[in-house]
Amino acid sequence: MSIAVFPGSFDPVTVGHVDIIRRAAGMFDKLFVTVTQNPGKEGGAFTVEERLELLRDATEGIANIELGVCGGILVEYCREVGANVIVRGIRSGSDVEYELMLESVNTRLAPEIQTVYLLAKPEHAYISSNLVRQLIKTGISIEGLVPNAEHKTLRRV
Repeated sequence: MSIAVFPGSFDPVTVGHVDIIRRAAGMFDKLFVTVTQNPGKEGGAFTVEERLELLRDATEGIANIELGVCGGILVEYCREVGANVIVRGIRSGSDVEYELMLESVNTRLAPEIQTVYLLAKPEHAYISSNLVRQLIKTGISIEGLVPNAEHKTLRRV
């Protein structure tokens, strides 16, 4: 059985995230979509529970995924759930440099766990959770950027 983990802050989940989730779910028998808590980042706009709720709504109907939370080292989480693949999305060239650094650390810690990169579709390449949060704060519509733009959680920011 092939098991993968797609980690992210999902603060909030975007249509780009959902596209990667759908594509990765088609590649693996089981995909853990995992909200990561980055100790280097302060808080976030949404609580972990809110992010999970948004993800649950956005991924309804994708049968082979499971939502989870990782508050520690990602490769340890992968070992816990039996995953030997980490799925990462790439939007731009600047993402590549950052992702290669992460992969080198993960490979050093767990050489048995591979990283698979999925390129964002061109129509999603500019969308980031940071952009969505900024638009919400300024009152600009986020329709088309997030799968659940009218969700009560998104309206409270």
